[in-house]
Amino acid sequence: MPTQTKKASPNGKSSARPKRASSGSSSAGAKSSSQRSAATRALDLPVGAVLELSDRVSELVGPFTDRNTARKQLKSYRTRVNRSEVEQRVRKAVEEQASRAQGVVSQVGGQLSALR
Repeated sequence: MPTQTKKASPNGKSSARPKRASSGSSSAGAKSSSQRSAATRALDLPVGAVLELSDRVSELVGPFTDRNTARKQLKSYRTRVNRSEVEQRVRKAVEEQASRAQGVVSQVGGQLSALR
């Protein structure tokens, strides 16, 4: 049970203030500590996500902060796109020629078997 202590107030009158008992304070401290750690974890997750996003945006924007590096980066992207388009066109042409060659082989094979 809390005990009362008298303390003099600035105007000269005494006031009674309850004194906390020491029993049970360790469980309250543990509860407060667990609540504090839960709050910290709840705050750390969004803060961590924001920091990760900030790092990624910085990596993406970094090459475009200077005009010369931006030109180099765009040239690199164009080269990749053009190379990819050329590779696709070559692949398509090779497939078409392979298909035509297979047709010619089948046609010649049919003609040879007719001659025998």
